Amino acid sequence: MHGPRAVTAVLLAALLSALATACAAGSAPAGTGSAGDRPAVTLAASDHLGGAPVHVAQDRALWSADGLDATVTTQPTGRDALNAVLGGQAQLGVVGDLPAVTAVLGGRELRVVADLSRFSDWRLLTRTDRQITGFAALRGRKVGVPQGTNVEYALSRMLASAQLTAADVTVVNLAPNQVPAALARGDVDAGATFPSFYDAARTALGARYAELPFTGYTARTLLVAGPSADERTTTAALRTLLRAQREMAADPAGARKAVLAQSKGALQAGYVDAFQPRYGYGATLSPELLAELEQEAAWAKAAQGLPGPADRATLLRHLNPGPLTAVDPAAVTVR
Repeated sequence: MHGPRAVTAVLLAALLSALATACAAGSAPAGTGSAGDRPAVTLAASDHLGGAPVHVAQDRALWSADGLDATVTTQPTGRDALNAVLGGQAQLGVVGDLPAVTAVLGGRELRVVADLSRFSDWRLLTRTDRQITGFAALRGRKVGVPQGTNVEYALSRMLASAQLTAADVTVVNLAPNQVPAALARGDVDAGATFPSFYDAARTALGARYAELPFTGYTARTLLVAGPSADERTTTAALRTLLRAQREMAADPAGARKAVLAQSKGALQAGYVDAFQPRYGYGATLSPELLAELEQEAAWAKAAQGLPGPADRATLLRHLNPGPLTAVDPAAVTVR
C-alpha cells in the first residue's frame, strides 16, 4: 500500500504505540522510583541525640536511596515532635518515652513502633558551697527542673534512690536553658536539665561547679506513629532508620558530623562528640522498654493526675510491633 490509506495506517500505529508506552510508564510498579508511586512519609524529629539516625538519614539522603519520599521537620524538643504527630502535621515522630506515656494516659491515638536509643548518663548539677554530696542531702533544698519532661522523671528517680519524694524538696519549674543561670545566681541549690546544658552550667559556675552522677534511669527515644500513619510507610521509614543505625556503627565520627550538620547550630560540636557515644542505638521492642513505660505511667498518674489506665495490658495495646518485625524480627522480644 502506497496511497493515503497506507499513510493513515502508519500514523495510527505510531500514535497507538506512543499511547501504550506512556500508559506503561505511568503504571510502573511501586518502588521503581517514580515520584507518584514511592511511599511518602512525614516525620517530626528533634535535635535530641537520641534521634541521631534520623539526622544521618537526612544528611546522607538515605530516604530516597531506599525509594522513600520523606518530609522531615526538625522540632525544638521531642514534645513538639509529639504534638506535630498528634495534631496531624506528621505521621511519625521521634519523641522521649515520658511524653509518649503521658499521651497514652491522656487517651490519645498513638503507637510505639520502636525504641531507637537509650541514655542513662544523668547528672544532678549543684554548687560546691551547697555541700550536696549525695541525693539524701536534697531534703529541704530548692531544685530547678523543667517539669513535664524526662528530666523531671529522672529527678524523681534520683530522689527515690535516697527514699525521698518531690514533697521532700522545693521544686522550681525552669526551662532547660534556665537551670545553669539559676544555679549561678544561687536561686536554686541543685538542678536537673538536659545533658546539652551541662557544659553551660560548668561554665557559669566555674570553680563552684559540682555534680552527682546518676545511672538509675534509662531514657528512651521512641519512634511513634500517629493516626494518619499506615503500615507500609511506617515499615519503609523504619527500614531506612535501621540502615542509618548501621552506618552510624560503621562510621561513628562521620555520624557525629552528620548530626551536627543537620542540627543547624542547635547542637554544639563538643556536646555531640562527648555525648553521642554515650547513647546506645539499635531499634528494639523489649520487655525492658515495657517495664520502663509501666513505671513512668505509674509515676505520671501520681505526679500529674492523668486519667487513663497505666497497666501493662493498656501499654501493650499502644505498641505496634508489625513494622519492626517486618524488617528485623529478632529485635522484637516483648510479648
